[in-house]
Amino acid sequence: MIDAIITANRKSLGDFEVGRVLPSVQRRMVGPFIFLDHMGPADFQPGQGVNVRPHPHIGLSTVTYLFEGEIIHRDSLGFTQAIRPGEVNWMTAGKGITHSERTDPFRRDMGARLHGMQAWVALPDGQEEIEPNFEHYQGKDMPAYEGDGLYARLIAGEAYGAKSKVRTSSPLFYVHWEMGADVKATPPDGYSERAAYVVSGEIEVDGRFIQPGQMVVFTVGARPVVRSVKPSTVMLLGGEPVGERHIWWNFVSSSMDRIEQAKDDWREGRMHLPVGDDLEFIPLPDTPPPPSRPTPGVTEDEPGKTAAEAERA
Repeated sequence: MIDAIITANRKSLGDFEVGRVLPSVQRRMVGPFIFLDHMGPADFQPGQGVNVRPHPHIGLSTVTYLFEGEIIHRDSLGFTQAIRPGEVNWMTAGKGITHSERTDPFRRDMGARLHGMQAWVALPDGQEEIEPNFEHYQGKDMPAYEGDGLYARLIAGEAYGAKSKVRTSSPLFYVHWEMGADVKATPPDGYSERAAYVVSGEIEVDGRFIQPGQMVVFTVGARPVVRSVKPSTVMLLGGEPVGERHIWWNFVSSSMDRIEQAKDDWREGRMHLPVGDDLEFIPLPDTPPPPSRPTPGVTEDEPGKTAAEAERA
């Protein structure tokens, strides 16, 4: 039933921590999901918060989903959008977009709590260079079920005979489960690759116990039963593979030449900064920014890290 069990790698981002689940040594991708971070839970003291400065993406969609707290998104298309628990921010980078993620100044002054997930979904062949786009979805856009100790929300894709209104680019599913103690449920059928990540609580699959911060990847074609040992929050994800993808910093592509082009575009300032948040940015890892760009308080990152990790300083 089980192909792999992945333990998240905890990383400090200064005021809070994330658990990096994908990519990992065991699995680089699950279906089209090429990146998965578990953000927090974090209790911010007054003056603290999320402060991810403007940075670029290509070839993917970012998917932000919160259990607690709020993040303000701004991007180069001109969108400014607060995301709150039970909502979805789905940003498609395509041929290129920049965005920032910050805590609202009022919440920063008061102190706040943050807990959520951020995923990256690789775009399929033929769509890697589509026009960038941003969409925000309310809870009513996502089908939900409640009964027998289980609450299930279909965040994106199709599963259990239902379809989310969240627009996707390839066959996938992304599901949020809230399970009472000793509840049994099954992951969606009909997909080549499937996994379940334990946010809190504990689950048992085929005699193996999966703890918070661990993801179980199911064997292809298996029909596993997931049992909650105690009340648990679980995220299920998967879908059909989109093929080989390279990932470097915040860039995802089937072509390393395309990633080199994106690096050069960002280095030379050819990608517009977010509307309303254009006074600073994260420079390309290990590359000094051009003098024409303002650089207040910037710190250099390392290849392979995400933009958020550059905010640790």
